[in-house]
Amino acid sequence: MRNWIQAAAAAFQFLSRFPVRANLDYSDTLFRQSVKFYPLVGAAIGLVVWIAALGFTFLLPPLPAAVLILILWVGLTGGLHLDGWMDTADGILSYRPREQILEIMKDSRVGAMGVLACVLLLMLKLSLIYSLIVDGLDCSGLLLLPLIWSRWFMVHAMSSWPKARGKDGLAGKFIGLDKAQIGATLVIALVLSGVVASIAPLIMMDRYTWTIALLGWVTLPLSVWATGMWVARKMNATLGGLTGDTYGALNELLEVVALLMLVLLYNHL
Repeated sequence: MRNWIQAAAAAFQFLSRFPVRANLDYSDTLFRQSVKFYPLVGAAIGLVVWIAALGFTFLLPPLPAAVLILILWVGLTGGLHLDGWMDTADGILSYRPREQILEIMKDSRVGAMGVLACVLLLMLKLSLIYSLIVDGLDCSGLLLLPLIWSRWFMVHAMSSWPKARGKDGLAGKFIGLDKAQIGATLVIALVLSGVVASIAPLIMMDRYTWTIALLGWVTLPLSVWATGMWVARKMNATLGGLTGDTYGALNELLEVVALLMLVLLYNHL
């Protein structure tokens, strides 16, 4: 039990800015054990964002409410995944040879492509959050689903593709993930999203939310998996593996894909 608590604390300390006070020895073993709690971290961030969204949308018009929701969303992650998104964009969109791309991604400075990719991503995410507010889905709790499944796919990516830098870098800490960790991550993601999909219709009390929740529980994981597989394969072909930055980039991209799926479901039912 103590190992599980330490692993959960490590996941929250690493992926979020929640004030988790625990003195941990960040060994490679602890990093590997912590991945099963990544969907739980996503759900916790989503829960805070959702509760805040209820207040923002009650007090403010949709657009400023959406902006504040996005600020809170980014703030709770410390911009960790956005940093990976920008570094990955700088590297891959430079169209240089593999070794040069990896060097560019290691550079702490952000280039033009990284800034452009960040701005466009945040604009799209903001517009999707705004659409959910206008449609009333922000109140349903379904906002948690993108954060759960994007983090599940990070773990799937860690176990499915080689590490571009071998044992060096952040990605090297996740070498040797066993099937038990992968299976536990999937089970936790399924349980959490099942709870969200079950509660959302009870909050909204309308037949459309029942349908969206049911379809979302099925289609969101599938859309995240399909998009993530395609993009990760492209990255793997370019880099000869994945890195810590690409894990963050995948998380950011798949959050947007899942949000887009929610908007599409509502507008076509």
